[in-house]
Formats: sequence, C-alpha cells, structure tokens
Amino acid sequence: MKKWVKSSFLLVLACFSVILLAACSDKEELQDVKVGEVTRSIFYAPQYVAITQGFFEEEGLNVELSTIAGGDKTMTALLSDGIDIALVGSETSIYVSAQGANDPIKNFAQLTQTDGTFLVSREKIDNFTWDMLKGSTFLGQRKGGMPQMAGEFVLKKHGINPQEDLELIQNIDFANISTAFASGTGDYVQLFEPTASIFEKEGIGHIIASFGEESGHVPYTVFMAKDSYIKENDEVIEKFTRAIHKAQDFVYEKSAEEVAEAIAPFFEDTDIELIATVVERYRSQESYAKDPILDEEEWNNLQDIMDEAGELPKRMDYDELVNTSFAEKVSK
Repeated sequence: MKKWVKSSFLLVLACFSVILLAACSDKEELQDVKVGEVTRSIFYAPQYVAITQGFFEEEGLNVELSTIAGGDKTMTALLSDGIDIALVGSETSIYVSAQGANDPIKNFAQLTQTDGTFLVSREKIDNFTWDMLKGSTFLGQRKGGMPQMAGEFVLKKHGINPQEDLELIQNIDFANISTAFASGTGDYVQLFEPTASIFEKEGIGHIIASFGEESGHVPYTVFMAKDSYIKENDEVIEKFTRAIHKAQDFVYEKSAEEVAEAIAPFFEDTDIELIATVVERYRSQESYAKDPILDEEEWNNLQDIMDEAGELPKRMDYDELVNTSFAEKVSK
C-alpha cells in the first residue's frame, strides 16, 4: 500500500514537472521586442490593448514597453539600438532621413490617423468661431513638432496668421504647457487628452474645437524601425503588426468602458470614467486608425502640413520611407 502511494505521488510530481516545463518552455519561446513610445497617452489605446489582452503573446512576442519623452530622444534610442521599434510621429523619420541616414527608418504600422490635440479656452464660449483667436494669446506646442505644425495648419486654414494675428507662445516644454495655462498664461491652449477633459471637469478651461477634425487624416503616430531590423526580423514585424490590428478591431468593436478597463493598468492615476470619455472622444473622430496601413494620401498630407509650417527639410517619396507590406497582409 505504501509503495502504491509513493508511486502515485511520484507520478503526480512527474506530471506537474512536465506541465511546469511546458509552461516555462512556452514563455521562453516568446521573442523579446523592445518598443519605445514617445509619451504615455490614451491616444495610443490600441497599443496598450494589444498588451493587456494578450494579442502580442498570441503572436509569440514579449513586448517590453518604455516611455521616452520627446521625439528626438525616441529616435536616438532607435538609431542606437536601445529599442527595436519606435512609436512616434512620422515626421521624425523624415527629419532623420533628410540628414542622410545610412540605415533608413521605415514606417510600417500606423496607430493614429489624426492630430490628437484640442483647442481649450479659458472662458466658456457657446458659439465659437476661429476668428475669435485673433488678438488673443495662444499657448501652442513645441516648434517643429507635429502638434504645433497641425495647429498652425488649422489656424491658416481659417485665415489666421499665427505669427501676426495673435501672440503665439511656443517656447514652453511639452510637460509644462498645461501647468502654464492653469497658472494663468494664455487665453487659449492646445492640449492632448486627458488633460483637456480634466481641465474642463475642474473648470480650468473648456474644450471648444478639435485640431484632429480640422487637419484631416495624417500618419500622426506610427510604429517604425530601422530598415535593417525589418529585413532581419520580418516575421517579428508581421506578428507585431497583426497584434496591433487585432487591438484596433477591439477598440472599435468594444464599448468605450470596456476599452477603458483594458488600458486602465497603464493609467493608474486616472479615473476610469474619464478614460472612457477620452476613448470615446478619440474614437468618435476616428483618431485611432482602423487598420495599420499608412496610405500615400495621408503621407502627402503630412508633408503638406510640414511644408506649410516651414519645417519640411525636403519632400520624401512614399515608397522610400513607408513599408505597407506587413500591414496589407494582416489587414486582408
């Protein structure tokens, strides 16, 4: 009897060891991919969905996400192999290529397709028109960055010369813009979410217009990598892009509340209801791309906006810096 008990125990132990080894083996098979995002934002909801819902793991990938403040720092990390993939504005790939990079940066999967900022006024305005900005003090974004270029593009679209028709402030660091407005600087400010909604909730300001709706579709934030990395890791890029596409479907198919719950771990200090509000606002204006394909019309629109702002070093051919082969494959 004792021998039978001992044998049974050994059998159970052996089975447990096999299961444990299999689990460890599965984990070891996941390929590490280092991703650097330019900032932490609800604007990037599909990326966080792909992580929390296990879409990357389903593709055999273990994504190590880090936040690297600033497009220049993010690109430096990519160029120096500190990260494998960068999530940043497409304009950065143009800046780098214009400097004569030996290993071109290729945009391979689009995450957002509109500007993500909103016009916030200090006073409540019921019937806003853009010409109300004339003669005001406007707290804009950093010069040369996509938010500022999109902002100026929209102002010019409405017949406002940013350098002559208003007092344009753009020498404040991105992280301090909201604080400056809350402290009394400016009549209007260009803000990302959730800050815009937080200010509205606290009575600091009022959302009166969307720069995303006004500027049209552009490859605002895109996953990109060095051409050499893409060629050497084509299967990884395809799997990564497929996981992102699954997350894009999730964001549009689920309720705003479900999306908010999915990404909440990345925004522990933000109220879940506020996250849902922001998700719905971005989703309603289709800021989240519905597929990862960066099309040529969007690319040209981006360069038109940069050119209008006087920040386009030179025009770049779509095929030179964009690789849609993976996005097209997973979108079929």
